[in-house]
Amino acid sequence: MSVIDRLWYGEALPLERALATITLGPASLVYGAIGATRNALFDAGLLATHRVSGAQVISVGNLVVGGSGKTPLVIFLSKWGLAAGRKVAVLSRGYGRAARAPLQFDGRSLPPEPECGDEPRLIARSSGATVFVDANRVAAARRAVAAGFDTLILDDGFQHRRLARDVDVLIRVPEASTAVLPLGPAREFSSGARRATVVWNGQGGGDPTGALVVRGLRNGPASLRNQRVVAVAGIARPKRFFDTLERLGAKLAVTERFPDHHRFTKAELERIRAHAERTQSIVVTTEKDAERLPEGFLATVVETGLTVTQGLETLARAVGWPSACAPVAAVGEAAP
Repeated sequence: MSVIDRLWYGEALPLERALATITLGPASLVYGAIGATRNALFDAGLLATHRVSGAQVISVGNLVVGGSGKTPLVIFLSKWGLAAGRKVAVLSRGYGRAARAPLQFDGRSLPPEPECGDEPRLIARSSGATVFVDANRVAAARRAVAAGFDTLILDDGFQHRRLARDVDVLIRVPEASTAVLPLGPAREFSSGARRATVVWNGQGGGDPTGALVVRGLRNGPASLRNQRVVAVAGIARPKRFFDTLERLGAKLAVTERFPDHHRFTKAELERIRAHAERTQSIVVTTEKDAERLPEGFLATVVETGLTVTQGLETLARAVGWPSACAPVAAVGEAAP
């Protein structure tokens, strides 16, 4: 685990924390103050918020960067809305994609990952919803309404205040430091949580909470128990994936860590193949990483799903959908 990971997620040594506070603390205060000023301008109406009539807008977001579980929750809500008879579209900026042109697609017409980004592709593949990818999400919302969609789920939208929303679902990451970037992973001061309609993994008794569970394996064996694996993860917090594999009984021969949204080079893929051949292992990766792997690269994909463990009725009241339509809890091994 890197020094930054230890600092951001509560495992830093006292000396590391002291040095980081001295060196990064001033920049953190400036970053937080800029965010607070921006929010105050929106609250006062001095920065414009655009309401798109004809659709319910639900934002899913968080206070921290990376690794909070936004994508599984977006998929869960998309499935729920569709089961409740809503016409659901997901609005995404398509972080990390190479193209800039606005896109509209679903699981039947997936564009190449560089054109749309890994998370929008995964959402379209897994949720059944149509995804609109555009850096201008107000424009995307208007196109979605014009196309007949009546429910818009704004992916990673808590800080995207230009688009007015009816429901703000804020994901709390209990283990994350509340310090603002770069001292901690927070995008804004914790007081920003007051904007939330409902807090996922909140501290109140009625707050909805959930867990990721492993639904199965794609392109591989039925079980990883006693299976030697080369684990490949280009996500915000790879260790959580590696821990999941160990709980599934896998024997980690090699672990390959890459930055979040990383696009694998030919040399990296050859190295991964060589590891697998040398250690007589199979390559295992995450669903998000699988979207970035080239066709023909053999890898077992660990498929996960979100289940609500408590507070479903709180979430149902917030979104206005029947709780009976919520996706059925997946059965499988727990995944962090």
